[in-house]
Amino acid sequence: MLRGITGADFVLHVGGMVSPKADYKPKTTARVNITAAQNIVKAVNAQPNPEKIAVVYIGSVAQTSDRNAPIHWGRTGDPICISVYDHYAITKTIAERVIVEGVPKWVSLRQSGILYGGILKNYDPIMFHVPINGVLEWATVEDSGRVLANVCQEWVPDSFWNEFYNIGSGDSFRLTNYEFECLLLKAISCPKPEKIFSPNWFVTRNFHGQWYADSDKLNDILKFRENITCEEYFKRLGKGVPWFYHLSAICPPFILKHLAMKPLANSKNIGTMWWIKNNEQQRINAFWGGYDNWAKIPSKWSDFEVIRPTKEVNYLDHGYDEQKNELTINDIRGAARFRGGECLSENYSAMSDKLKWRCNCGEEFEASAALILKGGHWCEKCLPAPWNYNEIAKHNPFFAQVWYPLHERTETDSYGADIYENWEK
Repeated sequence: MLRGITGADFVLHVGGMVSPKADYKPKTTARVNITAAQNIVKAVNAQPNPEKIAVVYIGSVAQTSDRNAPIHWGRTGDPICISVYDHYAITKTIAERVIVEGVPKWVSLRQSGILYGGILKNYDPIMFHVPINGVLEWATVEDSGRVLANVCQEWVPDSFWNEFYNIGSGDSFRLTNYEFECLLLKAISCPKPEKIFSPNWFVTRNFHGQWYADSDKLNDILKFRENITCEEYFKRLGKGVPWFYHLSAICPPFILKHLAMKPLANSKNIGTMWWIKNNEQQRINAFWGGYDNWAKIPSKWSDFEVIRPTKEVNYLDHGYDEQKNELTINDIRGAARFRGGECLSENYSAMSDKLKWRCNCGEEFEASAALILKGGHWCEKCLPAPWNYNEIAKHNPFFAQVWYPLHERTETDSYGADIYENWEK
């Protein structure tokens, strides 16, 4: 890493372990995603001019977790909230903190799901870990590539740096997960979801996804979006796969459903129906809120309501006046109180200032105002794990905005414990 960064003007940190492999190899994911960020920080700070080296970190939409309606519009600065069992998102959140707090000049670009040719070839039980009525603003692989090319241009303003942004391809690419499935299946001449899936194979929560209320902001600066609609893009993808991928058009749908898709949903350990049949309580609680909630999901599409949520944007409260050009220490203290804690520092001058904070859990920690207010981070003891979210929400109004709309206040944190002990190790 040191050899690669020596003499560099820009560091584009794009690589990492991602799902689904990240779900199966959490230890490797932690080593790759976190250690890489630490090595980049060491290498940049070993240079004679670290303040002139721009580090571009690629974050993830997974850092802000489950954002189904009515909280389906999101932006940077919203609370960090990792889906239970999402090792990848934990490592991306920790790595983002390492970069933001570790180098003088940085930007964090949180990448949404990427549309690329290979996505039509994915055949993995994780497809059922996605709520049918959930949402995601997708980004094409070409748009994502142009982000990386344009961020290195001389015309990028200085004000761009030391900020957080969301990467998305815009309005046409803001889909529900049902709409995405329809477009994907059509691209490979496969029958619609109603023909080859049962709606109760899918989870109802605990996945990530949102429509970005602020992705236009990044495009206004970097001008990376292609002038193409989502439907046109899927047609392009469909033309790019081998001919035999379209053979599903001549295969009876019931064969596809019972010989291909149903076994996938019943895959050992990771399949959603395997969890149900084997009474995997912690998984059932995390992804449905209990067995009774799963049992209420119709097995027939004729009884299932497919929903497209409102396009009217609703913003979460970030706990301070975002219209002010310059914040004061009293603004910072108010933001800390909104997070159920305190700011212990006496002075504040800039977002890069490392301030002292105290969490409701009693933990005292140092973090920049940028990380907390602009990035949505908070106490490392509470977030991104151990998923003690109900307890956090009781004392943290900021976090409660993303928790209570999708979870009962009477729920207990009876999920994730089976793996968190191993994660700590």
